[in-house]
Amino acid sequence: MTPPTDPARLSHDRDRPVRHAADGDLAVRIQNLDVTFATDGGDVAAVRGVSLDVRAGEVLAIVGESGSGKTVTARTILGLLPETARVDGVVLLGSGADAADIVTIDEARLRELRGSEVAMIFQEPSSALNPVYTVGWQLAEGLRAHGKYTKRAARARAIEMLARVGIPNASRRVDDYPHQFSGGQKQRIVIAMALALAPSVIVADEPTTALDVTVQAEILDLLRQLRDETGTAIVLITHNMGVVADLSDRVAVMLNGQIVETAASRELFAAPQHEYTKRLLAAVPRLEIIDRPLIAASDVPAIVEATGLVIEYPGRFGRSGFRAVKGIDFSISPGEVLGLVGESGSGKTTIGRAIAGLTKVSEGSLRVLGTEMRGVRERSFRPLRRELGFVFQDPGTSFNPLLTIANCVAEPLVVHGVAENPAAARPRVDELLEAVQLPKAFGDRYPHELSGGQRQRASLARALALNPTLLIADEPTSALDVSVQARVLELFAELQGEFGFATLFITHDLAVVDQLAHRVVVLHQGEIAEEGPTAQVLGNPQDPYTRRLLASLPVPDPVEQARRRSERLAAVAAGADSSSTTAEST
Repeated sequence: MTPPTDPARLSHDRDRPVRHAADGDLAVRIQNLDVTFATDGGDVAAVRGVSLDVRAGEVLAIVGESGSGKTVTARTILGLLPETARVDGVVLLGSGADAADIVTIDEARLRELRGSEVAMIFQEPSSALNPVYTVGWQLAEGLRAHGKYTKRAARARAIEMLARVGIPNASRRVDDYPHQFSGGQKQRIVIAMALALAPSVIVADEPTTALDVTVQAEILDLLRQLRDETGTAIVLITHNMGVVADLSDRVAVMLNGQIVETAASRELFAAPQHEYTKRLLAAVPRLEIIDRPLIAASDVPAIVEATGLVIEYPGRFGRSGFRAVKGIDFSISPGEVLGLVGESGSGKTTIGRAIAGLTKVSEGSLRVLGTEMRGVRERSFRPLRRELGFVFQDPGTSFNPLLTIANCVAEPLVVHGVAENPAAARPRVDELLEAVQLPKAFGDRYPHELSGGQRQRASLARALALNPTLLIADEPTSALDVSVQARVLELFAELQGEFGFATLFITHDLAVVDQLAHRVVVLHQGEIAEEGPTAQVLGNPQDPYTRRLLASLPVPDPVEQARRRSERLAAVAAGADSSSTTAEST
């Protein structure tokens, strides 16, 4: 293992004053931390000998693949590990005589520290917010739990915090429920809850994973602003190296429960020392603007052809309907990979569902495999379903947890009568598992026994079971670690070249589109902002919205990212970003 980096190497980002290890107050000190989980199969060592310091006003990013121990290390700071965990070592919160050792203090003292001294921003704000209470009530609840606020004062503080994190009309929105806010606004509310009692340390666990690139950029700007204004230390857990380059001052790289390298962000990205760090950075997708022309016969009909396509969701309780897709034209040729990109609410998933016959076409025309989808009956479309394959964003929820992987992959074969039962389909299943580079023996495992990347490979095997003509992939790599994502994308490209299926690749990651797609369609609020060959759209974007998407995409280079951030913020200040995603949601 590479020894910890010399303190002299821990210089700060050039955008801020240089801070060395001897300066400032310690916010967190972790020494020789070991965390072991008791399981039915024996003890599992999740964290081994970890030592870290985080100082006031500093952002420390802990990176590594799933299972590396980064989240376990971070949750130890809040004492949020389950009862099956055995913790050894020292986790000091604060400095000097007032420092508290999280490992040894009692539960009552721990409850006092949570919120007031250390708080957490969770990955999925929808699961962190209670849907039956207003956001103001939930903010006030944490304040009053610490006995420092009356009911009136807690409400006033809740409004103040909502305004501080950029929620428009905070005095009115304080009485709204979580479902009345966009994804980015809900993440801002979770940040407001974490900051309400002015903690000295915030643990941010994948705070931008599920967000669009423009919303992600706004959340990172907000965290940076709050760090600078309050001096709060931030422990950032993420697998997005672009986010690390954008926000962090220092980086700790974890592998198999140990820290293999620690360095200032700029130095780590410029000259990584450990082989694992080098592999991690090499796996990060980058915009390379690759021209991938599709040579297709002009007389071959399109797999999908939309003309004036309108999709409208009916209103309820006397309200007018919502038009999600507003009269668009596009097509997908045989063997073509079409990237469909845009922010949440742009209509891209709705289009994918309409192609699959899961959402009705309201107006215009949508022809899929020669069948008109407007007014189509399920009985007439059902035989065509075997020509469609699906790869979902989260394979963990798309697999039946009670079935083995082999039975899950065999399901399309059995449903469409290609095989009588899963046992009869097993030879074909074994072929598919080998095609996606999974051992045949994995077919006898259950979904929870596979890693995220392995489950996504199994999901791809299931999608290819019936040799589909068209594959619909909806955000299939957004939740994967960068190295796993890179392997899955390489595998996807190999299989697409081998089997020649057409693909609708739905994503908000432009770097992924650059790697795979022949053409790209950029959606904005149900309309096409721009379309064309991938190299043309990404290399020379004409629409301001496309340019904003590209400017918001963080790159894994702190120097370049600082320059891009300055340009983006200057454009916003000049009024170029008129369609900001922080607009009030109703």
